Amino acid sequence: PLGHHCPPVPRWLSFSFEMRACLTWCSASRQMCGHAGPEVLLERVGNAGVITLNRPKVLNALTLNMIRLIYPQLKKWEADTETSVVIIKGAGEKAFCAGGDVTAVAEAGKSGDRLVKDLFREEYTLNNAIGTCRKPYVALIGGITMGGGVGLSVHGQFRVATEKTLFAMPETAIGLFPDVGGGYFLPRLKGKLGLFLALTGFRLKGRDVLRAGVATHFVESEKISALEKDLVDLRSPSVDDVAKVLDAYQGQVGIGLHRNFTHMLSKMSPTSLKLTLKQMQAGATMSLQEVFVMEYRLSQACMNGHDFYEGVRAVLIDKDQNPKWKPSTLEEVTEKSVEKSFQSLGEHDLRL
Repeated sequence: PLGHHCPPVPRWLSFSFEMRACLTWCSASRQMCGHAGPEVLLERVGNAGVITLNRPKVLNALTLNMIRLIYPQLKKWEADTETSVVIIKGAGEKAFCAGGDVTAVAEAGKSGDRLVKDLFREEYTLNNAIGTCRKPYVALIGGITMGGGVGLSVHGQFRVATEKTLFAMPETAIGLFPDVGGGYFLPRLKGKLGLFLALTGFRLKGRDVLRAGVATHFVESEKISALEKDLVDLRSPSVDDVAKVLDAYQGQVGIGLHRNFTHMLSKMSPTSLKLTLKQMQAGATMSLQEVFVMEYRLSQACMNGHDFYEGVRAVLIDKDQNPKWKPSTLEEVTEKSVEKSFQSLGEHDLRL
């Protein structure tokens, strides 16, 4: 069980579905909107621009509105000579960001709403802005960091994990693929680890997030406030200056990465698995921008397919945990159908 990282999970859930409980919790955001205050806080603190994802009751689930608030402010801070560093963090103790509201996306897709185009387009544009930001960008990824939360952090220069960090890209379990630039950073992890994480949605905890290469630093959670204070006090720092501050707080990493090779793949969408494999292979030699263009094409293919809606139904709506994938086996997923998902959208392609 996830313990304090996530809401209690029934014992009968398998390992892979424990992880999906975080998505379930995230998808309840529209029913749990009693949280007062803005969804995201954008503040100048000392010499830093500080972004706080401010939806702790729903694990700081990412919305299109939040994306539209963060992007222009990030670009302003990047151009502002008085802003030396950008810090992003999540409110509360449970999560940095557990992802987006997948149920809302599924509902929008069924009704033909523009959300399925706008959300992916604008989210990837923000992810790219983070990856190309000229100011030091520090993501404090304590707690759950999945899906959209990975996109807000992993492309930045510095990602600080704590003992409470729980990282995963669980998209193949709901008929999607590890997007938000997963096609770029996952193939660049050691060995075939990125492919393993992409296909299985396997969770990494605490120090293992650093050992895997997802985080750049590991700092005990009790030291994060002091670290943040030191960062906001920096005046006109170089990337090396920020690295020195982070290194000063760096904890010892003495455990290995424990890989639990279960039968998780049998639970995943066969179409998603084949799309993800090709995504990882192609992304290994692409630029970050080329990956986002590819992933936007894949996102729209998934929105026009079957498995995403069935995955959301089985895992998040009816919760019978028994998706009926179409095709139901890897052998039935044709190379032609996979290739079609990667084809150009012409004038509708993502432009960065």
